[in-house]
Amino acid sequence: MESCKIIAVANQKGGTGKTTTACNMGHALSKEGRRVLLVDFDPQANLTMSFGIERPDELAMPMHDILALVMDGADLPDKNVYIRRGNRLDIIPCNINLSITEINLRDEMGGEKTLADLLEPLRPFYDYIIIDTNPYLGLLTINALAACDSVIIPVSPQLWSATGLTDLLQTIFKVKRKINPRIAVDGILLTMCDERTRLFRDAKALLDDFCGDKIRIYDAHIPSTVKVGEANYSSISVIDFAASNKAALAYTAFAKEVIGHGSSNSHEATA
Repeated sequence: MESCKIIAVANQKGGTGKTTTACNMGHALSKEGRRVLLVDFDPQANLTMSFGIERPDELAMPMHDILALVMDGADLPDKNVYIRRGNRLDIIPCNINLSITEINLRDEMGGEKTLADLLEPLRPFYDYIIIDTNPYLGLLTINALAACDSVIIPVSPQLWSATGLTDLLQTIFKVKRKINPRIAVDGILLTMCDERTRLFRDAKALLDDFCGDKIRIYDAHIPSTVKVGEANYSSISVIDFAASNKAALAYTAFAKEVIGHGSSNSHEATA
């Protein structure tokens, strides 16, 4: 069996589909027979709510509390206390208090590795651990990058910015150099695509030129469809909400690419 791979889904630009990608990639990988743990590392807790947890503020042991124990060097409770089990995949949920954790990390010696300290012991239990990050390059995102083996970057052709992507890649490169030498960029996933438009074709051409042969652009493109929004509103994956929908099929194809590429084909983080 392959060793566990920790993947951060990251882009400091909001609205690119990070949470939707983390959720549906997790569901698609689990349907391919992989053991998956989702990690909600965004204080907005959208990934937590997509798991059917309607009131994150009422969680008994959210991410903030478990990380506080890690920072204090205290013994952790049994993993079943802070990992919520699902039918096909699990999640470490969070709530708005995670924003307090980010403040506390500023004064913590070695605080950038706090999430890694939590996740490393969980590797034997999963094939993939997927971290959903928040939409800016703060200490929470640095923690996610320090903990992961690779990064997948969702990019919307409507919002793509060479400057924004360069900033993210520079951050990944700094993390690789100073904190986490194993980190790599797995690739860019195009989301919310309408392949019939000139905007998509032009943005895709520009992205191809920008990335060249340095960063993979996944063959699967996630189409723009109302079913994704309806699934998010219903707090389930689009794969479970409408299995035959084009977005569900695209996420399934994307998950198979993720499995097929493995960790050996990941690209070096470049800036």
